Amino acid sequence: MRPAHMPALPDRADLVTMLAGFGDRRPEAVTEELDSLELAWLVHQVEQRYAVRLDLDDEALLRMVTITDALTVFRDALAQDEPRHA
Repeated sequence: MRPAHMPALPDRADLVTMLAGFGDRRPEAVTEELDSLELAWLVHQVEQRYAVRLDLDDEALLRMVTITDALTVFRDALAQDEPRHA
């Protein structure tokens, strides 16, 4: 379970909203495919929102071609960052 002060894991709407901030677009103008600058922006935004440093390897970054792909990678990475209880 995430601490109360941490936002919930991102959903698609969260990523679209973050991407809309890149280029000052409306969320409806955000396309499914990500270019390299959008991906860099998105990684930065997720790191800022969750106060983490994501250690994404080249394989993970190459998988992030669409918003859906990015959502899967981010959710997996952030879930691994959650504290474990014994």
